[in-house]
Amino acid sequence: MTKSELRKTYKAKRKALSLDACDDLSIAISNQLLKLPIWDKSFYHIFLTIEEQQEVNTEFILNILSGKDKNIVISKSDFNTGLMHHVLLTDATTIKKNSYNIPEPIDGIPIPNSSIEVVFIPLLAFDKKGNRIGYGKGFYDRFLEACNPETIKIGLSFFESEDEISDVYDTDIPLDYCVTPNRIYTF
Repeated sequence: MTKSELRKTYKAKRKALSLDACDDLSIAISNQLLKLPIWDKSFYHIFLTIEEQQEVNTEFILNILSGKDKNIVISKSDFNTGLMHHVLLTDATTIKKNSYNIPEPIDGIPIPNSSIEVVFIPLLAFDKKGNRIGYGKGFYDRFLEACNPETIKIGLSFFESEDEISDVYDTDIPLDYCVTPNRIYTF
């Protein structure tokens, strides 16, 4: 299937989930993450959940990262440039939703892409080769392209993989892992 077809299908699948189901599945994903060999790193980039899109609830992962005393990095999207600007999440960080309901930091300590070692990536769907489909704006592809090649890229999905995304572009950055409530995919 094409990205467009899959985007439509998976938006509908997520919309059909109740908030309780989203939380239960998100907890299962968080527990699966504990099995990955990633916990020796220091800087972890994570997205803040867009509740209106019924995304994976990253609050549970934030609790794990905080409990392991990791540096947590969050982003603000610049829709004029298509780039993301990263800051360290601290107790002093003020979060506000933008016009797309994306929770973002108002200010904070800037963190360069080169410092980020692990990235948890939102997605709508992914395939067995590690290709992913987001919302189609390319923010994460541009961000991941600017990271170190060793940066670990982990997709988070409520659903299992598709066999193949038929219209993958050269600029698409594949995942290293994708974690679902029932399985860890390694690419």
